[in-house]
Amino acid sequence: MQIHATAAASALVYPISQPPSADRIVSVAPGVYWLRLPLPFALDHINIWLLRDGAAWTLVDCGYGDAATTTLWQEHAAGWLRGLPLRRIVVTHCHPDHVGQASGLSANSDAAIWMSQGEYLSAHAMHDQTAGFGVAPLLDLFAAHGMAEEELDGLRARGNRYRHGVPELPRAYHRLAEGDRVAIDGHSWRVIVGLGHSPEHVALHSEELGILISGDMLLPKITTNVSVWPTEPEADPLGRFLHSIQRFADLPANTLVLPSHGLPFRGIHSRLQQLEAHHEARLAELLGAIRQTPQDAASLRRTLFPRELDLQQLFFAMGETIAHLNHLVALQRIQRHDRGDRVRFTRV
Repeated sequence: MQIHATAAASALVYPISQPPSADRIVSVAPGVYWLRLPLPFALDHINIWLLRDGAAWTLVDCGYGDAATTTLWQEHAAGWLRGLPLRRIVVTHCHPDHVGQASGLSANSDAAIWMSQGEYLSAHAMHDQTAGFGVAPLLDLFAAHGMAEEELDGLRARGNRYRHGVPELPRAYHRLAEGDRVAIDGHSWRVIVGLGHSPEHVALHSEELGILISGDMLLPKITTNVSVWPTEPEADPLGRFLHSIQRFADLPANTLVLPSHGLPFRGIHSRLQQLEAHHEARLAELLGAIRQTPQDAASLRRTLFPRELDLQQLFFAMGETIAHLNHLVALQRIQRHDRGDRVRFTRV
């Protein structure tokens, strides 16, 4: 089923109006529990999902790898897990709030780590600053797109922020791929791979339970960050994202969506409409700001993000602006011009 942005988007329904406090879990469906952990950012939380798995648990994502989150796991794991062991840890994708605690929890419990190959390898590349994933290549990309020197200096001073949230990574994993089925407590969970936000993001759908664990691919209130990175400077991750979320379009309308941020919700088709409409509006806004005279992404960034940004927000805003520009290039609405080490854009 194709979801069109022109269709009227009805309001989402939130069956649970308040999240759990960080010291307890709440049931959202038979055998499915919700844990919320804090994050040290403006986006101040991540939702963790605990699935009863026979006489054990399957954990979906695990939190940021900082000392505060480690302490929460040490102090409250017995209560959260209710005396049952961890059998496996499913990591939806490689970002620090999702994989940061995975290695430590796996070592303490012997739980196997399940994730896609793209996320596993990208996590190691970001952690080790290899294969073009380092700070220097990122700053070179942003400099080519016109970022000011003082902004580059600020990002350079932050260093490898990935390691702040992911102190260590597993050296082995169980690979998940599109269409795989994971048996958990008598229920079959189908793997749905999403693109654009991360290399090979894993979502899980249980037809029997009517639940989609969507990770960061579908969030109820905010839009998923979609950025261009130096490993693929001319890529179209926004096009990939918009195409891959159509994999959720055939799910039943009453599917309970369990996102990584925000409240569980129903109204999956409405949310797909909203996301398509949002990006169409942003693309139109950006296209309206592009002139015949060449412009760079840094100046056009202020069209999409006019407010003052901290360094972390600046990091994401720059990558997302380039992603929208690259998508307009892919749509043949604008032209890209490479002049030495500078990249600019003009109207067609």
